[in-house]
Amino acid sequence: MTVTHTGPGLTITEMVVPAHLDDADAADFHALVALNNAVCLADTGLDDLSRTAAEMLPEWQDRTDHVTRTFLAHEGRALVGAVTVGHGVAEPTSAEVDLMVLPEHWGRGVEQALLDRAEAEVRALGRRVMQAWTLHRAAAGTAPLVPKTGWGAISSTPHARLLAENGFALEQVERNSAFDLQADPAPVERMLAEALAVAGDDYRVVSWTVPTPPELRAGYAWALSRMSTDVPSGDLEIDEETWDAERIARRDARFVDGGQTVSVAAVEHVPTGTIAAFNELVTGSAPGEVTHQYCTLVLKEHRGHRLGIVVKCANILRWRGIAPQSPRITTFNAEENRPMLDINEALGFAPASYAGAWQKRLA
Repeated sequence: MTVTHTGPGLTITEMVVPAHLDDADAADFHALVALNNAVCLADTGLDDLSRTAAEMLPEWQDRTDHVTRTFLAHEGRALVGAVTVGHGVAEPTSAEVDLMVLPEHWGRGVEQALLDRAEAEVRALGRRVMQAWTLHRAAAGTAPLVPKTGWGAISSTPHARLLAENGFALEQVERNSAFDLQADPAPVERMLAEALAVAGDDYRVVSWTVPTPPELRAGYAWALSRMSTDVPSGDLEIDEETWDAERIARRDARFVDGGQTVSVAAVEHVPTGTIAAFNELVTGSAPGEVTHQYCTLVLKEHRGHRLGIVVKCANILRWRGIAPQSPRITTFNAEENRPMLDINEALGFAPASYAGAWQKRLA
């Protein structure tokens, strides 16, 4: 284990990923989860992005497709910050950095020391791009930051200023929207019926709860791989991802091992038997938890048939039977992704917070 001494009393060490949450060496992982949730709450004013240790642990343990390493900053025995460095195994270009420091610890060099450690790790990997995300409250304030896309704006926070000072560019703004799952479903039912009439007989809805049925894995893998090519990403350097049935099975296992329930509503293009669009809804094991929408996509060659409305509405209605106590759905979409935001707004999704997507190209 490499230890970085950055100043009086401050050390940065790589976190050991425990085999089980009740193991003797799991304390640091539990502390990381608590820190992550506290930072999300401080940045957005909402607890909708909180996660449990059980949900997160499988993502850290399984390094087959994506590696996540974590570096913890301590002053004495107190945890004062952390940074994760994540990267795809098959995707060679970029690494993702997630910096977590609570407001009371900013301004003493903790954040800079962690960011420096992260950059050193990315360079050691041979990656040429660092990407990072910042969370922001709904109000952009008096000096908003506008991304290179020109769409949306975020507030100028210490985290955002730190990234800018370290050579990161604000490439994109994403809107986090929330939908009331306890509202009258009649408008959703009406929108679904209208969209299905437009889509016609060439398209049919196929739904399942993870794990994905074996006969659907290969087709779903192809559709999920298109998230890396078909979603608006500004100038972010995104490698095209390679998915197959085995990678879908591994992803499903992480959800199941973390006690999460995942519903997928997809549209099959009947003439070809391929998946043309899909939507994912996810929640944890406790009743009444917030629902997270993960991936939603209409493949480029199937756009213009209202399939985005179909998969969103079909999954919302299905979800009401799966997680009837969940209060709302939360989802992120790029501000320039007007087709998807138009659907969200028509359904009743309302802005709740924002995220900034930052990128630094390494020399």
